[in-house]
Amino acid sequence: MIRASFGTATALIHTHTHGGAQSRPLQNNTREVIHCPEAWLVKIVSTLFVYRVPDSDLCFCYLSKNLNPFIAFEVVKKLDNPHIGFRFWEFSRFKLNIRHSFNTYNLLTRSLCKAGLHDLAGKVFDCMKTDGVSPNRQLLSFLVASFAEKGKLHFATALLLQSYEIEGSSMVVNSLLNTLVKLNRVEDAMDVFDKHLKFQSCIDTWTFNILIKGLCGLGNVDKALELLGEMSSFGCSPDIVTYNTLIGGFCKRNELKKANEIFNEVKTRDGCSPDVVTYTSMMSGYCKAGEMKEASLLLDEMVGLGMYPSNITFNVLVDGYVKAGEMCDAEMVREKMVSFGCLPDVVTFTSLIEGYCRVGELKRGFSLWEEMNAKGMFPNAFTYSILINALCRENRLVKARELLRQLACKDIVPRPFLFNPVIDGFCKAGKVNEANVIVEELERKRCKPDKITFTILIIGHCMKGRMCEAVSIFHKMVAIGCSPDEITVSSLFSCLLKAGMAKEAYQLNKIAVKGQRSDVEAPVETKTANACSAGVIGSRTDKQTKTHNFRGEELRRSSACFWQPNVLRQWQYQLRSKKLHSSKNQARKTQ
Repeated sequence: MIRASFGTATALIHTHTHGGAQSRPLQNNTREVIHCPEAWLVKIVSTLFVYRVPDSDLCFCYLSKNLNPFIAFEVVKKLDNPHIGFRFWEFSRFKLNIRHSFNTYNLLTRSLCKAGLHDLAGKVFDCMKTDGVSPNRQLLSFLVASFAEKGKLHFATALLLQSYEIEGSSMVVNSLLNTLVKLNRVEDAMDVFDKHLKFQSCIDTWTFNILIKGLCGLGNVDKALELLGEMSSFGCSPDIVTYNTLIGGFCKRNELKKANEIFNEVKTRDGCSPDVVTYTSMMSGYCKAGEMKEASLLLDEMVGLGMYPSNITFNVLVDGYVKAGEMCDAEMVREKMVSFGCLPDVVTFTSLIEGYCRVGELKRGFSLWEEMNAKGMFPNAFTYSILINALCRENRLVKARELLRQLACKDIVPRPFLFNPVIDGFCKAGKVNEANVIVEELERKRCKPDKITFTILIIGHCMKGRMCEAVSIFHKMVAIGCSPDEITVSSLFSCLLKAGMAKEAYQLNKIAVKGQRSDVEAPVETKTANACSAGVIGSRTDKQTKTHNFRGEELRRSSACFWQPNVLRQWQYQLRSKKLHSSKNQARKTQ
């Protein structure tokens, strides 16, 4: 078929009318408005380059006579493939000496970047400058953001320097800084600002807003405040976005005094007044600090100024009262919310359900759950998590299990924090088999157990006296790349010692010391599982295995396994002493 298609395209070259495309003037238009002969030419050229670069003298001669920049753009657009488009551009520019239009360069560089082919895009852009085609600010903004996302900050900065000659270059500057901040590369953004922008006239208020937002996101609000002071030296004035970002940053750090100072400054500043976001940020800060009276007064103040609170404003207040355990006030805010025409949403109901579950009124929480469903609101993962946790605290594991089964019907992505409370509940109830089934369900849904899941399972199996399975779970944990923490290692280590499994405890210690690498005297996961099912680890006899299982049963019947901080170091010291003593005895026997 490829040969037939290529042959067909070549045959069409013989019959195609000459001269029509060559005489057509260049049009700076991205729309496909071409005459019938030119449309045929676009199809022929596209077909040729889809299969291979034309190498015959006939094709070369025909294309050199009929191809122009306008037709070239239509070909690139029709190909709709960055690889083939680049191949055509390279052939037409270097072989046919076509001077491509801005539209071709714009389309090709964008498509190459979107395909992740930034090196080719850079080559095309360099040729664009060589051909004397100037990029506009929209293209430069896209390119600096794309190269920054790819990690090619050096090239992005080079593009930034070229944008200074273009009118409206602040758009390019802000595009680069905003991309870096979104990637959590605030230090790089500040570095670009300090090295390349401090002496340029392309900085505006939005530039500072981007940097201040990034610094506040990192908790470096003091540095953000310094930038606020520098704005006037660049001829920039802070706007309400600047102040709202700073207020939110200080509130997150619980520095309400500084947040209130900025809030009062906004009130007295000409040309800038607080908006709904300003009041909501301040209310959020007071709610986090438990100062609900101050938060409520701010709501009254903003209403008195003629502002309409948003759903977010009311949700902040509801959540604040819930955290304070004042459910009556939370319900009153919900009623006020409705009176202002703001319908309670999933966030509102989730906060209220959490509040009632906290105070032990699970029945009322489920009543709100049913109200949500009746109103056509779909509970999210956090709503399920709150109810599942509450049910597990009351040992209502069957009901919690039912909620887990509903997740698939609600299209909620399974996450370990939803399953962990139920797994923990069954382990504490001694039903480790049921806990294992839930973990298998979790894995079937392509969700990897996390560190907490494995720790719960390990301790659960230890309490049941299943020391072999606990060790197997530990090795599985390490094998899938989930690094055990100190609690996991120390809990299992302590349980193994109490069960008399000194060898396994020592191997576990070596794995922990070696950076959780399971290849140090640790059996392969499958081998360990088979050994456990046979009741054997390593070279232990059946009698030894029964002894260890019996000691594990004693451990289960006794109090829970609490980690003692010094047990690890004590055991290491004992093992070293034992080895040293054994070596001395061996030396004496030899003598």
